[in-house]
Amino acid sequence: MVKPLAFKGEKITKKRKAVSAEDNLQAQKKTRESRADVQEDDRWVTADAVGDISGPVVIVLPSTLPSCIACDAGGKVFVSKLENVVEVEPHDMRQVWIVSKVAGTDNIGLKGHHGRYLSCDKTGIVSAQTEAMSSEETFACIATSDTPGAFNLQSQREEFISMTDDGNNIRGDAKSVSFNNTVRIRMQARFKPQLKASKEMKAKEKISKKELEEAVGKKLDDNEVRALKRARVQGDYHEKLLLLRSKGKHDKYA
Repeated sequence: MVKPLAFKGEKITKKRKAVSAEDNLQAQKKTRESRADVQEDDRWVTADAVGDISGPVVIVLPSTLPSCIACDAGGKVFVSKLENVVEVEPHDMRQVWIVSKVAGTDNIGLKGHHGRYLSCDKTGIVSAQTEAMSSEETFACIATSDTPGAFNLQSQREEFISMTDDGNNIRGDAKSVSFNNTVRIRMQARFKPQLKASKEMKAKEKISKKELEEAVGKKLDDNEVRALKRARVQGDYHEKLLLLRSKGKHDKYA
């Protein structure tokens, strides 16, 4: 193929390669996968604050061997040993509770795998047989002042959900905070606000230089690429994009 005539010192402009439909589909696929990663992070992590607690949770007891509060299909609440002592995560649906938050308060309800709520009656008996939340199915989740990431579950009678001294049963009539009623709460990472925000931020950063250049309509230097990626995280991406497009037009006619 005969090349066009060029003179010494003349700036040679290269034609931009057309972007194929396949390339566009690949870019869209990467974006969808990044968003999906945020939504599907099912690792179990420890709740650090009351505001973290949401979604599926495991209430880990202060026993010698890791155990948690569980319930069977009939609503009987019992102590269940956790098999995964490294990750401290459930191996049985009976160990998982779904958090329902009471609007305007730090109070929560805990729904078992069978669709009924954890409840504590006036005698301190803990069960999970009620399909709707009332005062007996509502608990205040109180962060301990001396142990980060530890909580106490207090009933509306101001008594605490507690493991018995032998570690075999659960009661709801402890009068004061103690070692036996100080629990840790494990939850899925995708529901934890800080982790969720961090992953969403990383997902927003996942855009290639090529995609940014296509959006602007010109070649970008490294500083411009970094500025656009930062703008995607900070929320002013479209403003920065318009500025670079405008700058590109001025450069063209300068």
